[in-house]
Amino acid sequence: MVTLYDVPADAFLGTLSESLSKKIQPPEWSKFAKTGPNRELPPEQADFWYVRAASILRTIAMDGPVGVERLTTLYGGPKSGSNRFKVAPVHHADGSGKIIRTIVQQLEEVGLLERPPNSIGRVVSSQGQSLLDKTAGEVLKKLDRDDLNRYI
Repeated sequence: MVTLYDVPADAFLGTLSESLSKKIQPPEWSKFAKTGPNRELPPEQADFWYVRAASILRTIAMDGPVGVERLTTLYGGPKSGSNRFKVAPVHHADGSGKIIRTIVQQLEEVGLLERPPNSIGRVVSSQGQSLLDKTAGEVLKKLDRDDLNRYI
């Protein structure tokens, strides 16, 4: 059986985002929202919401149980702003909690994530694990030997 650990992440996320686009819809405000305080503009990609949802689902599957606070730290980055051109240490800025929280809630409504009892955070449900394994199998079929050798 092929799992998400056996295929390259970029090919896996692309295929998973396509299947998630049939299950969830981005809210209206997502066109205008920045992904964190360290960004100047919102994302320009048309499928940003689905790629971020696929990435969050993969992260929760690999690290499980994960909460929104840990995900905001993971999706953050270096802080920019007034000291961007000065000689100073780089500081970390967390990612947008609203975007991550909304995606996690959408994935939970669809049935791909669930809250385990006596735990903080969310884990992948059996339906979500099935989707991840199916997607990994599709990705492995699409890739030929040359592509796999490149990733190994």
